[in-house]
Amino acid sequence: MLRLILIIIFFITLGCRNKNSDNIAIQNIIDKSIEVSGGNLYRTSNISFTFREVGYELDNSTGKKILRRIINKDSTTILDILEHNNFQRYKNGTAVIVADSMATKYSNSINSVHYFAYLPFGLNDKAVNKKLLGETQIGDSQYYKVEVTFDEKGGGEDFDDIYIYWINKETFKPDYLAYEFNIDGGGTRFREAFNERIINGIRFVDYNNYKAAANISVYELEELFKTKELELLSTIALEDIEVNPDNYN
Repeated sequence: MLRLILIIIFFITLGCRNKNSDNIAIQNIIDKSIEVSGGNLYRTSNISFTFREVGYELDNSTGKKILRRIINKDSTTILDILEHNNFQRYKNGTAVIVADSMATKYSNSINSVHYFAYLPFGLNDKAVNKKLLGETQIGDSQYYKVEVTFDEKGGGEDFDDIYIYWINKETFKPDYLAYEFNIDGGGTRFREAFNERIINGIRFVDYNNYKAAANISVYELEELFKTKELELLSTIALEDIEVNPDNYN
């Protein structure tokens, strides 16, 4: 009986050690990926860019992250400001009242554009859970395959989405990503990074955005990409990018 108990304790301890080792390994991979892509410059820089004729700004000048979206249509300028989950809209400089449901929708849209623009920086957020799925090869390159899920608390309205990142083993840059979402009927997407440029120390990329012909699991997209069975849905391109680093100490 004592021997059986000791064996059980041994395997429990071994499992904990393996899990801790995996956690350390994946954290090191993500930390390295963020560092080579911009590191602390994400926290200390003001960034602006245009996406689909809409302006976006990240303001770090006061030490607090403020996200902005600027929409110019005809003679109207709409300025949306998101700070610590507080949303405010202005039309031609005048504050307007926005229903809570619409404020949530606008906030999610602003967060989403900024999130993808600064990847992999967001992968160390508190609500993020990271898991190393293994290693794989796409084309001539070897990759760490990383699964990302989110806690319900702090994970936003789409906390149940699942992401997979393919991080290059040589450069530590995320060259591909895929995600499974549940809003608007749900679905999956696979993104291929291209047009990499480093602007004042921060890496930016554009994406070829693919979808599968059928609604399949996010875990199946890699093989369909390799066999060219995904459909090119759109191109995700950032324009007019400006980075002003070291805005505060």
